[in-house]
Amino acid sequence: MTKTDTRSVRQGEELDLQVIEPFLRSHMEVPDGAMQVRQFGAGHSNLTYELSVGDWEVVLRRPPLGPVAPKAHDMQREFKVLQALHPVFPSAPNPLLVEEGDLIGAPFFIMERREGLVYDTAFPEGVEETAELGRALSEEMVDRLVELHAIDYKETPLKEMVRPDGFMERQVHGWIHRFDRARTDDVVSGDRLKRWLVEHIPKSRDASIIHYDYKLNNAMFNAENPHEMVGLFDWEMTTVGDPLADLGAAMSYWIQADDPEILKNGLGQPPVTVKEGFYTREAFISRYAEKSGRDVSDIHIYVTFAYFKLAGIVQQIYARYKKGQTNDPRFAGMHEFVNHLIQHAEETAGLSD
Repeated sequence: MTKTDTRSVRQGEELDLQVIEPFLRSHMEVPDGAMQVRQFGAGHSNLTYELSVGDWEVVLRRPPLGPVAPKAHDMQREFKVLQALHPVFPSAPNPLLVEEGDLIGAPFFIMERREGLVYDTAFPEGVEETAELGRALSEEMVDRLVELHAIDYKETPLKEMVRPDGFMERQVHGWIHRFDRARTDDVVSGDRLKRWLVEHIPKSRDASIIHYDYKLNNAMFNAENPHEMVGLFDWEMTTVGDPLADLGAAMSYWIQADDPEILKNGLGQPPVTVKEGFYTREAFISRYAEKSGRDVSDIHIYVTFAYFKLAGIVQQIYARYKKGQTNDPRFAGMHEFVNHLIQHAEETAGLSD
């Protein structure tokens, strides 16, 4: 099957193989031959590449170019998270090697290359588009999230890396600060929404491992069994905290057929979740509650915060673009999406006029 999850490297985001290749060969068993590099094209944040020599393949992740927000894009931390999770959550890829930044001016890590299907804005070539597959993919996404949340983090090395107490309070105030710091003059203030979020911070509940960037195109599925998850990626935001914050974040990415067009198209073309058979957000949340046994009666608070958090993430990307720190044309109109996300969050909270 032809690979469809990588592309030629975008101009300005090239890797210096003249320094990376000797480093890898000195630390790993790499076969003889010329090293090739391709780029995973779906992401808007960290840069992710496939390095290959014949049948030998690995994945390299590094931060975006230019200045980045404090504590964001921490490659060493993501490497340690994967070290902790790979033995207990098979969908997490195996991390192999980390470099702290001396080599190319930015830290990066190497992990195993998983093979399979990625569902983004279309069904992969050769996969029949059916309502049954849409339902099965939806169920798998719910069930793997429940599986992740059921892991006892205290039995993993993550217990030394996290502070679950006060998680939502830190999240709300932290993302308000990040949004304000990255705000540009073409983006609304969101002050009414910020006040509402501070007034509705959920009470602490049992903590669990949360992915916090859980969405369909961060997952990979079995080519022979196209609804079976075989890989889950982008663990940069992973921590231990309120599991409903993870569910809320997942719902901020889960687009459904009757959503407004700007929500469907805010990060490009609509994802496949708008197609027949895929769960609505309500159905996703209902199955999660059934499978996990958790009370989701205040989920609207978490979903409201998730839309605001997504607005902050997109605004950080747009601010880098506006300051000339990246020239990726995909980022040029992101301020409009930020404004809509703030409006959508207000509607989710019941604040719309």
